[in-house]
Amino acid sequence: MSVVPYPAADVRRYRAAGLWGTATIATEFHRIAVAHPRRDAVVALDGRLGFAELDRRSDLVAAGLAGRGLRPGEPILLQVTNRLGAVVAWYGALKAGLIPVATLSAHRGHEIGEISRRVGAVAHLVEAGTRGFDLVEFAGQQKEGHPTLREFFVLGEDPRGPSIEDVGEGVSPAEARVLVERIQYGLDPDGVAVYQLSGGTTGVPKVIPRMHAEYWFNAAEYARSWGWTEQTRVAHLIPIIHNAGIVCGLHAPHSVGGCLVLGSPDLDESLPLMAREAATHVLFGHGHYRAADHPEFGAATKAVTQVVLSGAKVPPALFEALEARGLWSGQLFGMGEGLFLTTRPGAPRRARLETVGTPLSEWDEVRILEPGTEKEVAPGAVGELCARGPYTLHGYFDAREHNARAFTSDGFYRTGDLATLTEIEGAYYVSIEGRLKDLINRGGEKISAEEVELLLLRHPRITGAAVVPMPDPRLGERACAYLVVDGPELTLPEIQAHFAALEVAKFKWPERIEHLPEIPRTLVGKADKKRLTADIATKVSAP
Repeated sequence: MSVVPYPAADVRRYRAAGLWGTATIATEFHRIAVAHPRRDAVVALDGRLGFAELDRRSDLVAAGLAGRGLRPGEPILLQVTNRLGAVVAWYGALKAGLIPVATLSAHRGHEIGEISRRVGAVAHLVEAGTRGFDLVEFAGQQKEGHPTLREFFVLGEDPRGPSIEDVGEGVSPAEARVLVERIQYGLDPDGVAVYQLSGGTTGVPKVIPRMHAEYWFNAAEYARSWGWTEQTRVAHLIPIIHNAGIVCGLHAPHSVGGCLVLGSPDLDESLPLMAREAATHVLFGHGHYRAADHPEFGAATKAVTQVVLSGAKVPPALFEALEARGLWSGQLFGMGEGLFLTTRPGAPRRARLETVGTPLSEWDEVRILEPGTEKEVAPGAVGELCARGPYTLHGYFDAREHNARAFTSDGFYRTGDLATLTEIEGAYYVSIEGRLKDLINRGGEKISAEEVELLLLRHPRITGAAVVPMPDPRLGERACAYLVVDGPELTLPEIQAHFAALEVAKFKWPERIEHLPEIPRTLVGKADKKRLTADIATKVSAP
C-alpha cells in the first residue's frame, strides 16, 4: 500500500471530538471566502487579492486544469517562489482535485526527477524569470522521457509554456464554480490532499501524504492556539510552498478569515511590506534571526503582537532584543510529518526562551524514548522525540521498509530528534537537544549528510567523504566536507562543478572542503563525526 491511512478507530475518535471535518481543503476555503468576501486574503510584493477574488480566480485555474485533461487524484509538482500567483495556483490545484507536491524552487534534476517518478506526477508548475536558473527550460527537460509527466505550466509570462493564470480563459466564473463543486463532491476528506517532503536522512526527500481533514485541522488548530481572528495579518517570509508556509502562513490565517502578508527572504523588500500592511504576526526562520538589527524593523513591527521564532535554538540576545522593543516572542518546532510544538500565549518567559513548548493539540501524544527502543526515559533525560496524534502521519508514501523502522509498534512516529522534558512552574515543556538523524540544518532546510557523501563519492577522485555541520552565524549551520582524494587536493569550485553536473539543489552543496589522509573512525568503525564537528567548529571560530 503506497499510502498508509489513519486507523479507522482514530478517524472515528477525531471526528466525534470535532477535530476533523467532513469537507476537503478547497471546500473549507470556499466557505471562508463566502463569509469574508471583501477582506484581504493575501497581500504580496506583486499585488493583493480579497477572498472573493482569490476564490474566483482559483476556480478558473481549476477549470482550466481540468480542461487540459488533468484528473482528480493526479499529482502536480509546484516549483515556485513567494508570488501572488503561487497562492492562486495552490488553491486552483486543490479545487481541480489534483495533489500538489510541495517542492522547492531550489530543487534540481537530482531531486525533481526522483520525486516526480515516485509519485507519478502528471504536471509541473514552474516560475518564469527566476534569478540564476531557468526553471521553464528545466521543466521542459524534465518532461522529456518521463513516463507520466505530460504537462507543464508557467507562473508568469513565458512563450515556452502555457500560463497557469490563463488556463481557465474562456470559462465563466459560474461554470467554473459548478465544475469545482462537482469535483469536490467526489473527493474523500480522509484522502490525500497534498504531498509534502521530508528532510530525509538518506537519498532524496521522502514523500509525506497529508490528508484533507487532518491537514486543515493542523492549520485551524494553529490559528486557534494563537488566538487569531479575521483581523489577523500574518507575515510570512520563508518559502510558502513548504509545510510551514502552507500550514502557518496560508491555511491557518485563512481558516479564520485572516490575511497572509506574503514577503520574500529579502528583508529590504519584506520589512517595508510588513509596515505598509500593518502585519500583526510574523514567523522568522533562522535566516532572519538578525532582523531586529535592520533599520526598517521598528516600522515593520509597529502593529505586531506576536513574533514566532523557528528553525534553531533561539539566542538569548535575540529574545532580549525583541523584549526591549516591547515585542512578545515564542517558539515553533514543527515538521512536515505532523507534530507541532509551540510556546503559546500564557507560557512562562523561561519556557519561551529555553524550550519549544508543548504539543499544539491536547490530542497529541508525545513520548521521549531511549533511541532504538520503546522504553521511556525519565523526565529531564535526553531521548528520541516520538509522537502520534490527529495530524501526524502513519507512514511515508511508498516506503514500506523505511516505515517499519520509523514507527513504534503502537504507531508513534520516531522523529529522529533528541529531546528532553523540562519542568517549568509545574508543567513540562519540550527542549530539543540535537539530532539522532545525521542532518545539517541550513537556515531551516534539512540536508542529509549521507546523501551529500554519496554524491561526493561519485567523483572519480574522491575515495572517502564525511559531511558535518559547520557553525554559521546567519544560517545556523552549513555543510563542511572532509575528503580523502586520489591525487592533488580538490578545490571548492571543482566540487561545486561536480554537484552542478549531477543537478543537485544548490543549498545541498558543501560550502567548505577539508582534506585528510583518511577519515577518522570510532571504535566500531564508523566515521568519527563528533571529532570532525569539533574540529571544524574550532577552525571557524579561530581569529
